[in-house]
Amino acid sequence: MVQYIFVHLLQFVLPHSRGSSHGQTRIIRKAYEQDFYTHMMEECYELWAQLEREAGVKLYRQTGLLVMGPENSQSYQLFKNTLQRNKVPMVVLTSDNFNQHIPHVNLAVGDGALVDITAGVLYADRTLKTVQGQFQKLGGAIRDKEVVTDIKPGPVVTVSTSAGVYRAKSVVITAGAWANKLLAHTGLQLPLEVVKINVCYWKEKVPGSYNVKQRFPCFLLTEGEETKEHIYGLPSNEYPGLVKVRHSTGPSRSTKWYERGNESMGSKEQLKTAQRCVNVNERAIVALV
Repeated sequence: MVQYIFVHLLQFVLPHSRGSSHGQTRIIRKAYEQDFYTHMMEECYELWAQLEREAGVKLYRQTGLLVMGPENSQSYQLFKNTLQRNKVPMVVLTSDNFNQHIPHVNLAVGDGALVDITAGVLYADRTLKTVQGQFQKLGGAIRDKEVVTDIKPGPVVTVSTSAGVYRAKSVVITAGAWANKLLAHTGLQLPLEVVKINVCYWKEKVPGSYNVKQRFPCFLLTEGEETKEHIYGLPSNEYPGLVKVRHSTGPSRSTKWYERGNESMGSKEQLKTAQRCVNVNERAIVALV
């Protein structure tokens, strides 16, 4: 029997689009409402930089993160105070100088704006592939298309799969939408909910105006007249001329729905927000998280 120090088990064949980190890009930032996440990101930035050096692969692009929201709202003030309290490099913009720094974006009357200078784009698919490669290089084994069927806790944890049985002193479960399904074997249940989040790509009306090469930042709207939920956006990067925009939450869904990969059009709130903030067309190309 082959002895592995670390084994990574996945139920789907790699690469796949059912994980929370699939897709080409994700925002990386220190701008959060809670100090805990800002503190955690200090180490995250260091570890991503270390991985870039060790693997010789570019994983991060600094763009800055534009945070907008009603100036006196609780959410916007939490973002601003957390950055200031933790001495994160930032720029606070006013209605007078906003368009000098951020052209082609509409700042609503009464909204405040700031830029988390440290933020940027993390190339998610490339990062996952790089992490997996380094994991294998250090002696780890990846077993995809291997479904976990049982977990028996104890001094030695026994994990049964569709292909065999593994025993280890400890097991880390990062199953996302399927976490409670696996935890049921251990007698544990967490207050988790699977939600559908539309990720829409909106076409620029003026080509190149929101391109990452033009130093257009990622952006976050804390709330607006269309919705009280956060809305996130990334510059045109993955697909030429298309700006990526998504909500921070969505309607509840089961894992069976998640596995089917059902699709729907972008919400009216997302359309209104996208058109209010940036100059894009009405039709969107929709992906799902």
